[in-house]
Amino acid sequence: MDSFEQLCQNRRSIRKYTAQPVEQEKIDYILRCALMAPSGKRLNPWEFVVVRDIPTIRAMAPCKEYGAGMLETAMAAIVVAVDTHKSATALFDGAIAAEHMLLAAEEQGLGACWCHIEGRDEAESMVKSLTGVPDELTVICVITLGYKDEERKPYDPSKLLYEKVHNEVY
Repeated sequence: MDSFEQLCQNRRSIRKYTAQPVEQEKIDYILRCALMAPSGKRLNPWEFVVVRDIPTIRAMAPCKEYGAGMLETAMAAIVVAVDTHKSATALFDGAIAAEHMLLAAEEQGLGACWCHIEGRDEAESMVKSLTGVPDELTVICVITLGYKDEERKPYDPSKLLYEKVHNEVY
């Protein structure tokens, strides 16, 4: 990528992946980027579970009726969990780390997608039971990873919603 703006413009949620395995080096890079994410008071309330076992990834796919189908073709997944007792900003800190993962995946030529789990008790129970995440942690999301088996157009800058930007006051 030539610039951060281009990286943001090209990063899209990818929900279909090829069967090509994701190299460990790329997963390591994505994790390094996530571990550098800012967190309130640098408490780092997040925990990440890397899942490369395909049967486990596929077993997570029915965790939600809608919005988890990308787990049916993902070649790797990272569960993002946080300790909400450790920090008042834990959910936000985990979300920032997850976004770092999404951008890092794009930079590495991978597709990625956020599968939202937080607030969905049945989905969270299923993900926890399959990955061993302790009950005291909150699962925010599962980031799916893989080589893209679909193409999505980059964001069109002419369609950015500048009316959502307010200067000085609303």
